[in-house]
Amino acid sequence: MIDLQMHSNFSDGSDSPTELVRQARALGLRAIALTDHDTIDGLPEFLSAGRELGVTTVPGVEISIDTKLPNNGHMHLLGLFIDPEAGDLKRTLDYLREQRNLRAEKIIRKLNELNVPITMEELLAEAGEGSIGRPHVAKILLRKGVVSSIQEAFDVYLAKGKPAYMDKVKLGEADAIRMVKDAGGLAILAHPHLMNYDTWEETRDKILALRELGLDGFEAYYSTMPAEFSQKLLALAREFDFAVSGGSDYHGANKDNIRMGVGLGDLHVPDAVYDQLKARWEAQRSAVAAAK
Repeated sequence: MIDLQMHSNFSDGSDSPTELVRQARALGLRAIALTDHDTIDGLPEFLSAGRELGVTTVPGVEISIDTKLPNNGHMHLLGLFIDPEAGDLKRTLDYLREQRNLRAEKIIRKLNELNVPITMEELLAEAGEGSIGRPHVAKILLRKGVVSSIQEAFDVYLAKGKPAYMDKVKLGEADAIRMVKDAGGLAILAHPHLMNYDTWEETRDKILALRELGLDGFEAYYSTMPAEFSQKLLALAREFDFAVSGGSDYHGANKDNIRMGVGLGDLHVPDAVYDQLKARWEAQRSAVAAAK
């Protein structure tokens, strides 16, 4: 069993990178990927823990994409097998982190205008080494008794369309794919069903358009993905030679209904998915080296 999408406390997860690896080992997972949002700062600890504990660890990242989608849909891109030392990747992610901090300041101002007591100092302390996200704000609101749950914090204040919501700076489709490829990684579309197109044909057309920009593949296994949608993605992968990935999108206590490896309980990402992804990555790496 493998799990190629999960998050640590370096973004909006609750567990440290080392804790993720320890849990994976206890669960018998063969390979896992750390795909924190817009940051790779947790990867050194993650990879070190993998070597120490004998779990195959894949360096990754999850990038939010600036694109227009219907029905409040969203697009995220996973970079798998990236080089954490790639200079352009680090510089771009550092920029996105700075923009996250500016966004957080705006959220705090909106909350203060609503007579909700919260400061930037509290938020920085909550996030620690991690990249600031709305879950950190939600945790503070819960701790202060402003809301009774993390979900309520989003429902009342932080979700899109709510009074303290602020959009964040994102990369365009082509720029995000290029950044991942330049960092030596595979560009994988995360949870395609959450783009929220009305029809499968629209989803298919969008994926094929992204292929022209360099997209390597997509997640066909995901915690909340309907089985019928997954089967259509697998058929599309066979038809156009897309890479296939999958993961639980584990966030620890911040999404306590999602469990590592099994998602909502019925997720199973075959081991062969990792083998095929690694083989594709190695082939691309060899082709790039030969072209130099």
